[in-house]
Amino acid sequence: MRRVLVPNEFAKWLTAFLPGLPKDGRAPWLEPAVVSDPSDPSWRIWMASTSAGPGCSRVLRPGLPPNDARLQAIRAAAASHRQAGVAAVTGAHYEGGHWLGTFAVYLVTGRGLALAGGVSK
Repeated sequence: MRRVLVPNEFAKWLTAFLPGLPKDGRAPWLEPAVVSDPSDPSWRIWMASTSAGPGCSRVLRPGLPPNDARLQAIRAAAASHRQAGVAAVTGAHYEGGHWLGTFAVYLVTGRGLALAGGVSK
């Protein structure tokens, strides 16, 4: 939707789509996944979604007007997801070390993320 709507229209759409997105900068709006057993292969799906959070925020931000009050919450959530996603990449378990490393590279470098003009890095 960000690519087809102008910022003010996108802001209205986002309000309807994510009505709970806070306007006061609270990071707990979208907390990173908590994994109780990193040796369980299914946990990598949760950590991959955590690692994808900051990339999603990079896609949302250019679509909103620069004074949109939700930008602070989006940035705060992205920062907490980035920290949790990178911390999850360890060599302790095969399930996370090889696959989540790819997500971490995308996260840290920003490769493959579409920019405001629709061009990828």
